[in-house]
Amino acid sequence: MSSDVPLSVLDLVPISSGSTAAEALRNTLDLARRTEAAGYRRYWLAEHHLNPGVAGTSPALVISLVAGATERIRVGSGAVQLGHHTPLSVVEQFGLIDALHPGRIDLGLGRSGGVPRTAAAAPAEGSGKTGAEEAGRAEEAGRAEEAGRAEGTFTDSGLYLPPKYTGFPKLLASPRFRLHQELLRQPGATTPEYAEQIDDILALLAGEYRSADGVEAHAVPGEGADVEVWILGSSGGTSAETAAARGLPFAANYHVSPGSVVEAVEAYRKAFRRSPALAAPRVLVSADVVVAPDDATARRLASGYGLWVRSIRTAEGAIPFPTPEEAARHRWSDEDRALVADRVDTQFVGAPETVVERLAALREATGADELLITTITHGHEDRVRSYELLAEAWAKRA
Repeated sequence: MSSDVPLSVLDLVPISSGSTAAEALRNTLDLARRTEAAGYRRYWLAEHHLNPGVAGTSPALVISLVAGATERIRVGSGAVQLGHHTPLSVVEQFGLIDALHPGRIDLGLGRSGGVPRTAAAAPAEGSGKTGAEEAGRAEEAGRAEEAGRAEGTFTDSGLYLPPKYTGFPKLLASPRFRLHQELLRQPGATTPEYAEQIDDILALLAGEYRSADGVEAHAVPGEGADVEVWILGSSGGTSAETAAARGLPFAANYHVSPGSVVEAVEAYRKAFRRSPALAAPRVLVSADVVVAPDDATARRLASGYGLWVRSIRTAEGAIPFPTPEEAARHRWSDEDRALVADRVDTQFVGAPETVVERLAALREATGADELLITTITHGHEDRVRSYELLAEAWAKRA
């Protein structure tokens, strides 16, 4: 595999139609072993809740399983949603994993999931956040809506940047997302500001935590853990600013929010401050990919993707990933096509050379130091083969 820009894996632990969560987890362990053999650098697990088609509800638990099933590949979270956890619980969980797998664990941190203390008095409607893929802070959703464009653009490298998705406020106000709040946090609980949470995690890892009253706290295990901390974000807002101010590496989500990926990495680089851990900005960018021996086969394998995205954006929750035949039976309205257009139009689908060319454009447009590949197909072996074909083609590009 190309050593100048390595490839890594983002696994949502998808459940295919007609399958089970147990089978999805077994597939994850198999995929981790086989992508390790193919030369991928990292294997990250996402956090999602109340999605019938996604089994990755607890990154720490699945990370421990994957780390135990592999030998060399780095394993981590993409991302822990801090609205659902306290800094201490995160540090203790990842400290436990690091104790058995030292030097291999990444701690990726996201913003979704909680009600910030400054918004605690606001009505529940519109304030609900979740760990689902599409959920971000209402602040960033509003910014995306204001900046929305009627037409997409192309970068000089040929990367397509679609109009920014403007449906976050409606999505976050849905009854399903309010249910997340009821089930994932204690009644009346609020969440500290994101930067405060990050600072607490860093202090606990370093053994430097002090309460407002000056009382020390030591997380054991956790303190001194050899974990790599990453910040994940979808825009040039708080997440990018927090990563830059603390000199942490930043993962930008082209696969979630393709219209804002360039602004996100530019904002991060512009504000970056050197830290003891990182002398210069370090950027990882995600992409949704399906590779097959030829373009037609790849398009067929990816045909369920639009229907799957639709289920997320209608607040139904990610459905079990459909077969190509199930996808073909769906009758699309113009409204539904528009709802998923930005994601479908920016999925990299095709033969190895087709996808490598598009990934090279993504890398050039963002200056990414690493690319994070997420692939979902109905058949497990098709998914594995997609990763293997991509690794082979990417190595030849070097």
